[in-house]
Amino acid sequence: MNDSLNLEFAIAQSHAALGAILKGDPTLFRTLYSKSEDITLGNPFGPFARGQQEVMARLAGAAANYRDGKVTQVESIARYVSSDLACIVEVECSQAKVGGGAELVSIAVRVTSVFTLEQNGWKLVHRHADPITTPRPAASVINL
Repeated sequence: MNDSLNLEFAIAQSHAALGAILKGDPTLFRTLYSKSEDITLGNPFGPFARGQQEVMARLAGAAANYRDGKVTQVESIARYVSSDLACIVEVECSQAKVGGGAELVSIAVRVTSVFTLEQNGWKLVHRHADPITTPRPAASVINL
């Protein structure tokens, strides 16, 4: 498999991993990440996590917040790809039951994923997702 197709596969796997997270399962994301200790994760549930132990714990914590979910749309915003580094910018839309809620809620997050080309293919080294998908007034940004 050539490197660009392998990157497309890694991106598709990240979308499948999101679907699994929305069902409460962090396993697929765990397999996408590099085994390097300098991996990072920023998600809506807390500050940035760095290193295998923190990132894997944060993935499990995120998954514990969701159930019965599914990805409804992924909008590609931009891609920046070199021979061994790729930055993917997307908006991920989904539905899931969140926390103890009984109803499916719509979720939209802006996501930046950074992949690096390793011996065994493209691996995730950073993922940042947050729910800011619409303009916000300056006062709300300052008072975060």
